[in-house]
Amino acid sequence: MEVNGIVLSPDPRLRQECKPIEEITPEIEALAERMKREMFENAGVGLAAPQIGELVQLVVIDTDYESADDYDPIVLINPVIVEQSDHLVPFSEGCLSIPGVSCEIKRPDRVVVEAYDLDANLMRYEAEGGVFCVCLQHEIDHLHGITMFERLEPAQRMHAMREYQEALRRGAKPGETE
Repeated sequence: MEVNGIVLSPDPRLRQECKPIEEITPEIEALAERMKREMFENAGVGLAAPQIGELVQLVVIDTDYESADDYDPIVLINPVIVEQSDHLVPFSEGCLSIPGVSCEIKRPDRVVVEAYDLDANLMRYEAEGGVFCVCLQHEIDHLHGITMFERLEPAQRMHAMREYQEALRRGAKPGETE
């Protein structure tokens, strides 16, 4: 199921491993632009290609914008976490594909990610604590068929899934966390 251009859980596309991008084509550039637009229109801070039904390793992130004037997402092609801390911290996460709920997820508090940009330059992003660190991990999870539900303990997962079903019944849309 899709709402506002966003694939919603439990759509099977969200549980699939995405293919690496072999070449940056005009189609990949257009996909990145579409993702930027969809993320902004749904008030997101990160979006992975499977969340709009495309099973390729492409992510867009902008955790700092306040309006269209300062909206400038980074594009990550084939992102890989190359370093991460052993120290896990809880963070309340939402997801455009799981509207109406937020979940407390424990993740490493520091990561280093390598990815290509649209000019085929290898980029390195270091993040410690905060939304950008969490967003990198959350979106890369999507590329490997992992949603935030899979990061929860079984009892937490059951509770979160019940809340999600109730949120859908209330008509929750992407970008709404509660």
